[in-house]
Amino acid sequence: MVKPKIKASAVNSLTDARYFAARGVEWLGFRFGGSPTSSISPMEAKAISEWVDGVKIVGEFDFSDAKEIMEVNDFLHFDAVQVGMFTPVAEVEKLSGLTIFKEVILEPKSKEAEMLAHFEAFEHCATYFLLDFTKAGINWASLQALESLSMNFLKSLFAKYKVILAFDFQPENTREVLESLQPEGLSLTGGEEEKVGLKSFEELDEILDRLEAIE
Repeated sequence: MVKPKIKASAVNSLTDARYFAARGVEWLGFRFGGSPTSSISPMEAKAISEWVDGVKIVGEFDFSDAKEIMEVNDFLHFDAVQVGMFTPVAEVEKLSGLTIFKEVILEPKSKEAEMLAHFEAFEHCATYFLLDFTKAGINWASLQALESLSMNFLKSLFAKYKVILAFDFQPENTREVLESLQPEGLSLTGGEEEKVGLKSFEELDEILDRLEAIE
């Protein structure tokens, strides 16, 4: 099993940024225009990113069009951009020269044909697909029980495309998920600070320690 790359998503504090950078993640994602608890302003993102080294910066956008994304990119000079589930292909095509993460939200009623069509529509302009199970509250047990999507179908997607998996990872099932689906990478979030500069990373530490043990 190949060790997956790690994308830290919705980073909105220096505490998170320093933690993930120290743990050697590949990408550090800042979300713009989302909910107040997870989003950040371009000025805040710039200030935080200047304190960390050795990570690639990803701008995460849910509903912004290409013009809005490029305006923020002109200020922050992203290494990559993540676009939302409902961003049209035509808008993504305008982001030439940028590495693209395309979000795909998995829902309990998602159909295999619809998912495959979505991947195929963006495969010419997206380098990575971020497959998000968390927004629909799908965990490992419920995923395996889905009637509309087979595990064999998901495995075929992961084999064909570079998929970053956003999942409600628990330390005890992390390895089983990775061995079953073999994603290109994982998307992890840090959560809210208890107060400025103070938060617990115990569960993330356990997950990342298990990933580091993969040979």
